[in-house]
Amino acid sequence: MFEENKLKNFLEIPYDELEERNLAAKEKRFTLAPEKLEEEYREYLKKEKRIKAITLCFSDIEGRFHMLDYDKKFLLDSSDNLTFDGSSIRGFTAQSESDLRLSIDWGSFMWLPSDLFGPGKVIMFANVLGRDKTQYESDFRGLLQKYANDLKTKKGFTANASAEIEGFLLDGMNAEAEYDEKIGFKLITTGGYYHSLPMDKLRQFIDSCAEAQRAMGFKNEKDHPEVAPSQFEMNFSYTDIVRAADQIQLYKLVCRQVANKMGMTASFLPKPIMGINGSGMHTNFSLSKNGRNAFYEKSGEESLSPLAWDFILKLLNHAPEICLVLNSSVNAYRRLDPHFEAPNQIKVSPIDRGSMIRIPVGNQKTARIEIRSVAPDTNPYLWFYTLLKTGLEGEKLKKDESKRDRLRFLPGTISDALKLFKASDFVGKILGSDNKEKYAYFKQLAADRSPRELGTRVKNSEVIYHHEITNQALWNLF
Repeated sequence: MFEENKLKNFLEIPYDELEERNLAAKEKRFTLAPEKLEEEYREYLKKEKRIKAITLCFSDIEGRFHMLDYDKKFLLDSSDNLTFDGSSIRGFTAQSESDLRLSIDWGSFMWLPSDLFGPGKVIMFANVLGRDKTQYESDFRGLLQKYANDLKTKKGFTANASAEIEGFLLDGMNAEAEYDEKIGFKLITTGGYYHSLPMDKLRQFIDSCAEAQRAMGFKNEKDHPEVAPSQFEMNFSYTDIVRAADQIQLYKLVCRQVANKMGMTASFLPKPIMGINGSGMHTNFSLSKNGRNAFYEKSGEESLSPLAWDFILKLLNHAPEICLVLNSSVNAYRRLDPHFEAPNQIKVSPIDRGSMIRIPVGNQKTARIEIRSVAPDTNPYLWFYTLLKTGLEGEKLKKDESKRDRLRFLPGTISDALKLFKASDFVGKILGSDNKEKYAYFKQLAADRSPRELGTRVKNSEVIYHHEITNQALWNLF
């Protein structure tokens, strides 16, 4: 009887070599033309006999992460005709017009840690096309990539971003899908910021996630427990805005996979437990031009340029109507609670962490804005697309110097956010009327399955009907 390891010889790369390969691949995205990247990776895949599958990733309109594994030879032979049933994906096509295509972004090529994803696999992102091979209107990765490329080509600007993604480590596997509001979630530690000991479950989880993310080329900067008990955050470095959105999706995937292997659940619900801080996704953003930070001006207010202040004032002006993009779930509005450092005030400040936008201390290299009112369960592609279009194409907040500023707040429930979103002509303009209607429809379904008032207890409905929770069978009962 043959041993399994003698029968199978799939690619397994040590973490240090993985990091070198993935960082080199990351740099090639900026130096090689797309057709050259495709040529290079095609040649590599043909020569490397130990690849058993190529994983292609895409996201639907709500931000769910979808993965398809392709046989290597099939993908190389059929890359211009990779079709899938769009009617099976919530928020994509109707059954009568179901065929969609995947267009591979060869510049997103990445080698995977075999202990988390299995040996012999590499991963790439794909954009979704219609039957006629044009960009599909509800695929916001493709829309974001095109907008960012046009911004670079026509105006010389590069959009840069990073995200500080918080989450909770919960006891037990599938803790969200099996949630019972009478019991609630069980945390795996009562320790927070500085109270988690080395080698406890939370630290082991953070270490394993950070090791994998570094190996995947994230260039992690710091990894630590967060303020709330059993809460975590791992920060990765600035990069171009499309890559940053890809890394957000992979960050959550890695965390979920590591937690699952440890018999636990990594949750990105914004507020899974009442009485303690919720989880956010603070977004750091700036524009650069000709290698220089376009948001920096030494003599400017808070060392920011007029371009940066123009961007900020447009975001503040449109904040209520785009809030549904930043906070896309029923549960997200629990986090916007002023008792827990909630950034629910529509204002900008260098120090007040209750502000929607904060201005971190920065220099010519690091000057940026930090949008704090973003939940970790948002669709990162939709959010970054909305961020760019609002900051560049919106109308500035007008100040009446003769009147005292009235403090405004973000919506307190998803129902309030939906009203503002639906009534906004601006949202229809930047997202497209069909996308606006489609997105609002799915968010209304979620809102209708939960009580209008949030109350003091996290309800079953806001967890098990959440767009990131794998309870698809439940949705089909309605």
